[in-house]
Amino acid sequence: MASAITMQSGKLNVPDQPVIPFIEGDGTGPDIWRASVRVFDAAVQKAYGGKRKIDWREVLAGEKAFNQTGNWLPDATLDAFRAYLVGIKGPLTTPVGGGIRSLNVALRQMLDLYVCLRPVRWFKGVPSPVKRPQDCDMVIFRENTEDIYAGIEYAAGTPEAAKVLAFWEKEFPKEFKKIRFGSKAAGDDWQKALEGIGAPKRDNPLMVGVGIKPVSYLGTERLVHSAIAFALKEKRRNVTLVHKGNIMKFTEGAFKDWGYKVAVDFFRGQVVTERESWILGNAEANPGLSPEANAKMIDPGYDMMTAEQKAKIVKEVEGVFASIGKTHGDGKWKKMLLVRDSIADITLQQVLTRPKDFDVIACMNLNGDYLSDALAAQIGGIGIAPGANINYVTGHAIFEATHGTAPKYANLDQVNPGSVVLSGEMMLRYMGWGEAADLIIKGMDGAISAKTVTYDFERLMKAEGDASVKKVKCSEFADAVIKHMG
Repeated sequence: MASAITMQSGKLNVPDQPVIPFIEGDGTGPDIWRASVRVFDAAVQKAYGGKRKIDWREVLAGEKAFNQTGNWLPDATLDAFRAYLVGIKGPLTTPVGGGIRSLNVALRQMLDLYVCLRPVRWFKGVPSPVKRPQDCDMVIFRENTEDIYAGIEYAAGTPEAAKVLAFWEKEFPKEFKKIRFGSKAAGDDWQKALEGIGAPKRDNPLMVGVGIKPVSYLGTERLVHSAIAFALKEKRRNVTLVHKGNIMKFTEGAFKDWGYKVAVDFFRGQVVTERESWILGNAEANPGLSPEANAKMIDPGYDMMTAEQKAKIVKEVEGVFASIGKTHGDGKWKKMLLVRDSIADITLQQVLTRPKDFDVIACMNLNGDYLSDALAAQIGGIGIAPGANINYVTGHAIFEATHGTAPKYANLDQVNPGSVVLSGEMMLRYMGWGEAADLIIKGMDGAISAKTVTYDFERLMKAEGDASVKKVKCSEFADAVIKHMG
């Protein structure tokens, strides 16, 4: 008998016949879902011989929900995801006009799905713009509920924006001056300058949109904790905290500092930070190295520091040996998980030029959005990139397509179902059904290696000179994946 997945003592309890709610999605969603669900059912059947089976329950969101109920996101849909814990969805249309900014963001916030999980791996044969796409094997943990995606912003010229600006001008005059055109005087000065070169006069030049970027310790803690726990469980090499803390010191910089704190507070015996690895490595390579000499090696600007700054670095070196010298020294740190950080802009370059340096990435919301799509481009595009939104504490998770609805291809049975297929693979693995998940990977590998692909990959493969590729429909690609499960 079908029943709900539950969370007990911090672990998922998955029955042999779990109820899984699904949203087929808008635009190409129905085509993709029909293909994908056949792949899921075939993998489960083959892996468990009928002992396990998913009871699929459709719930509504997006255009289909609006057409049937007059509501883009009915309460019944949220209730189903809350009750059954694990679900999956296709791409959804964002409503035009007021109300919900994004149905995807709304689901994440209403269910507190604080981790956006995006694995990035290449399947042999998939066209790529980079020379070595096989080097790209990363998992992104993107914070899902904070940062500018919290949606706290006010349109230019509105009373709300004016109220926020007036508050800042009164309470924080020094910072208010950094809002370049936040005052009428600044706007008038620039208007005069423009009129001097013949620009037309504006009726209301004082137009400033205002947004707030909230970043909390607890939000950072649960995201980074999830990333490190995953990396340790999967025996990954490193976790990189990606941030722009050199500019936004008290939001992005705090994310970095708090991330290191989580690593040390929760996982001290299993991790080493990058600076700790330098300090320990320097001493092991140079026996008898003094703390002062070690400090010079880890901070190239040491000689230009004040005495107080130098003392702080030396104290850091001495503190590493005092606290973890016995547990991490003598090379033991080399077998531990490395936790490091990287500035967001250089990270976007290095995931292209040095992808092997990155393994698990933990980042804030906007940086994660950029990185996810940049990495997806290396392995075939978002049409084959899976995703999940997870709350590891409550167990709630929604697995999803990462691409849009592509309405002009709706009901043509043409599009690549790879994103939803691989999101389902993630879902099965999350449920502990690894054997079925492995079969989906095997099937995808086999279908693509056999050059049996949908039009998007077929076009790119032929452009690279491969005339042997065979273009198939969305449904036929599902057939090929099932066939290659063996």
